[in-house]
Amino acid sequence: MIASIILVLGIANMLLVCFQLLTGMHRIRVPLGVHKKTGIALFICALLHALLALVAGS
Repeated sequence: MIASIILVLGIANMLLVCFQLLTGMHRIRVPLGVHKKTGIALFICALLHALLALVAGS
């Protein structure tokens, strides 16, 4: 169960990182607010992903 949540969060992280890169390089044009909010979402998602992975590994 936890492994599938970790996997989903990992995939979400990869998609958010790609989105952040593409918007940062202006390949995709979005308002600055969207870029900031997805950056915050990326941080929270990565933090949850890491914490769950640490708990599952123990």
